[in-house]
Amino acid sequence: MSTSTEPRPAPASRRGASFWVGALLVLAGLGVLGYVGWEMYGTNVVSHHRAQRIEQQTQQAWAKGYDGPAGGIVRIPRFGRHFSAPIIKGFDDATLAKGVAWYPRGVGPGQVGNYVLAGHRVTHGEPFSKFPSLRKGDLVRIETRTTVYTYRLRNSGTSTIVDFRTAWPLYPVPAPGAAARRPTKAVITLITCSELFHTDNRSVVIGDLVSARPRGGVAG
Repeated sequence: MSTSTEPRPAPASRRGASFWVGALLVLAGLGVLGYVGWEMYGTNVVSHHRAQRIEQQTQQAWAKGYDGPAGGIVRIPRFGRHFSAPIIKGFDDATLAKGVAWYPRGVGPGQVGNYVLAGHRVTHGEPFSKFPSLRKGDLVRIETRTTVYTYRLRNSGTSTIVDFRTAWPLYPVPAPGAAARRPTKAVITLITCSELFHTDNRSVVIGDLVSARPRGGVAG
């Protein structure tokens, strides 16, 4: 009876390949979870701080008698007693990450025409997270350095949903087929995504200007 002293070939290479494939899959999964976590929570933290800083700087500038980095501050009682967000002129992703975006080709607050604002419903500060709770008759207040403009909504936050390619919410008169109509009143249009994780549709609310008064001691 003889014994062999030659070592048996170990399947280490096979086990090693399986290990590294598994490790890569785990790392890929962690990367996806990290990205989702950043989008859902990290961007909110960063955007909240940025928006608060812009709003604070704007209020400080107004107190000294000149305009600040924000074009105004929006307050919507339906969103909560202390809700406010800075309004930044621009309609791109960078602007939407700082607060509420103001469509630059539209009019300004209180002016005749369509004052269009858009905001995220989820991630990047999500200022319009409570958009579906809006009801017909709700008030939207726009505070500028000199004036507070109040608009009353015509519809609820879930009653008007359009495809993201639909242009009429940006028209001077926000109505289907009204591209060539000349505006005769001051209105506001608010736009956000209609679904949390699907961006092909937009929710739209429209309001009419009901008052404009000098700014001073505005409650949140």
